[in-house]
Amino acid sequence: MREQLLFIDGEWVTPESGRFGEKVNPSTGEVSGRFALATRKEADEAIDAAYAAQRKWEALTSVERSKYIYRLIQEIEKDRASLESLLIEEVGKPRKEAAQEVEGVIDQLQYYAEFARKITGDVVEGTKRERLILQLKVPYGVVLAITPWNFPAAMVARKVGPALVGGNTVVLKPSSDTPFTAGWLVEKARRAGFPAGVVNLATGKGSEIGDYLTSHKKVSLITLTGETGTGVQVMKSASSIMAKLILELGGKAPFIVWKDADLELAAKVLMWAKYWNAGQSCIAAERLYIHQDVYDRFLQLFLEKTRRLRLGPNGDMGPLINGQQLSKVNKFVEDTVTEGGKVLYGGRKPDSPGNGFFYMPTIISNVDQGMRIFREEVFGPVIGAMKVPDDFDQVIDLANDSDYGLASYLFTRDSALVLKAAQEIKFGELYTNMPGPEASQGYHTGFRMSGQAGENSRYGVEEYVKVKNVYLDYSKDPTSGEVIPPYS
Repeated sequence: MREQLLFIDGEWVTPESGRFGEKVNPSTGEVSGRFALATRKEADEAIDAAYAAQRKWEALTSVERSKYIYRLIQEIEKDRASLESLLIEEVGKPRKEAAQEVEGVIDQLQYYAEFARKITGDVVEGTKRERLILQLKVPYGVVLAITPWNFPAAMVARKVGPALVGGNTVVLKPSSDTPFTAGWLVEKARRAGFPAGVVNLATGKGSEIGDYLTSHKKVSLITLTGETGTGVQVMKSASSIMAKLILELGGKAPFIVWKDADLELAAKVLMWAKYWNAGQSCIAAERLYIHQDVYDRFLQLFLEKTRRLRLGPNGDMGPLINGQQLSKVNKFVEDTVTEGGKVLYGGRKPDSPGNGFFYMPTIISNVDQGMRIFREEVFGPVIGAMKVPDDFDQVIDLANDSDYGLASYLFTRDSALVLKAAQEIKFGELYTNMPGPEASQGYHTGFRMSGQAGENSRYGVEEYVKVKNVYLDYSKDPTSGEVIPPYS
């Protein structure tokens, strides 16, 4: 049984209340460990530690700060097999996907560390020849990083990396479904020699400390990856402190297969876009639009590939994260069948493996735009298919007809249609004739209810610093020609 404490001001701390939460292994349904539940007092202590450490951390040069991140990378690389095993245990990821996530963690941290010399400001002309304006990039201060359970290691790297390079300190609040992965990375940061207070860990229930953390007056920036409803709640809570927000929320990605598409390629990519991480991804394909001329052929091809999937950590697809998510996904399937959808494959728990929160990969035909499965995020290995006419403008309208706007996919050999979609599909990302996921050098952002601001790339790094203007005048009389009282 694992046991994890809080990490505050450079020390692992037992919760004053003595309360711990239980973590269930989603592959077995059995309790695998327990983690400390922070109180508001301990949330205060974590934020105070970050606040006190930030001034000295900011005083370091960005190159000096990057050296700590490079040492963190070394600590991760020395023990990467342990992190892979933890992702398999805590999330239920297949072994190859766990290894892929660890590689992503290292890639992102390297990318952000390399930005140490690239966060630069500007010198702008003033209102007179002898005046200059220095536009400096400065940190926000204390960053509250709220990370999800679906990619618990990668999302920590994505948020903590640029925050630290930019001179901020961090309080990390991971999902209660994946506390141990966050704790593992925090311990590696401790071993890498990060100064006390620069990185802090406050695990616990969002219902108990969530609103308190997001409305704390010493927090200057909040970065969240999670459900749209959670994002809305964070916006409301953070409005009282005017904190900067970086929100990556839900998705409802359209996957368009046009009549001239390479069907084999499209089916192969859809296997990734739908079943990667058991469909528990914000960029997962959620709405399948197939041109009427290739509808039957493509569905049959995708169905044949889906039948070959093996479930389990040594297979191709893992479980859903918990029993609540399992019930939610199954309810989507039941509702779709009630509305007239036809299950071509799956639609239930598998016979094997019998334990855990596994759900069969599921394909449903006879789906239309008005059904719940095309309106709300499923976040599971279920996709509905809709036959579309030979009218690309109409298909773009269908794709854009969503509350969400994170990722989208298009398969066609027509370069003119690709360029048209690039301009007219209103999503933060468009993958054309290729799989994802997003790259460290690509700006990951969403439209509409999928969030605001973004992460990754130089644009994402700059989300964690703000512009401070310094006005300079080197003339002999800075007041010459100015309107200054008394006027007579």
